[in-house]
Amino acid sequence: MAKKEYSFYPGCSSQEKASSSNYLKSVETMCEELDIQLNTIPDWNCCSASIGYAGGGELPRLALSARNIALSEQHNAGQDIVATCAACWLATKETQERLHDDQDMMADMNKVLAEAGLKVEAKSPIRHMVEVLIEDFGYEALGSHVKKPLDGLKIAGYVGCQTNRPFGIDGESFENPKYLDKLVETMGAEPLENYDKKVQCCGGALAFSEPEKSQAMIKDIIEAAYDGGADLVVTPCPVCQMNVEVYQDHINAKYGTKFKMPVVYYSQLMDVAYGRNAKDAGLDGQVIRAKQLEEIANKS
Repeated sequence: MAKKEYSFYPGCSSQEKASSSNYLKSVETMCEELDIQLNTIPDWNCCSASIGYAGGGELPRLALSARNIALSEQHNAGQDIVATCAACWLATKETQERLHDDQDMMADMNKVLAEAGLKVEAKSPIRHMVEVLIEDFGYEALGSHVKKPLDGLKIAGYVGCQTNRPFGIDGESFENPKYLDKLVETMGAEPLENYDKKVQCCGGALAFSEPEKSQAMIKDIIEAAYDGGADLVVTPCPVCQMNVEVYQDHINAKYGTKFKMPVVYYSQLMDVAYGRNAKDAGLDGQVIRAKQLEEIANKS
């Protein structure tokens, strides 16, 4: 019996060969080290993320997350629902809150779900993986697994929007959340103090619809990390990771910069610090290689 069990909602971006499949790999490795069992919600579907606001109405948008919740309640009864994707966490948590606050919406939702033989109560806690790490384990326990401290690395903790607003991580400041800094320090690296872009939006889906605006925002995020002397950026969000990493060549071409800043997930830092190799940590899935992190992972 595993130490901790959770009902797991992977989300679309973490599927095999999707944009953040290396995130899922690193989370699986991290969970092995922490003795966490993730029970994937059977037949889960997209949460609709930002595209759900483009049309179709409120009930269909919320129904996608409500279906996932109902499936979790049916198959993984009594387990907290955990997401690794910030957008999935936000959409699922919003749906739960809306259903609790509006009994008419709850009634309508269950009429919709009844067509698929489902019923939702939305009573299970909806949590981001970083909440699980902080609240169910704590920094001291997380630090007890460190075998290869990330000595010599200075890391900018880029929280972004969706794990910060509107819900946030319990006990954290909305303006200056510290949990990534504390995780970085727990893994033996140096957090970038006074990183003033840690909660700035990366532009999200604007990267597709209005790329110039998004890239200007991303430029500021990367530039602030360089100005503080960071070796790499760490984030809890797949959209943030993708946008801040993959558009650096575009930004270099437009602004004449020479950015080549690695952007990794907290779980990848933890895997390396826990003694796992670069492949186990999903570092082979980076667009911009985190060479210093790979070097630590490859040390015997």
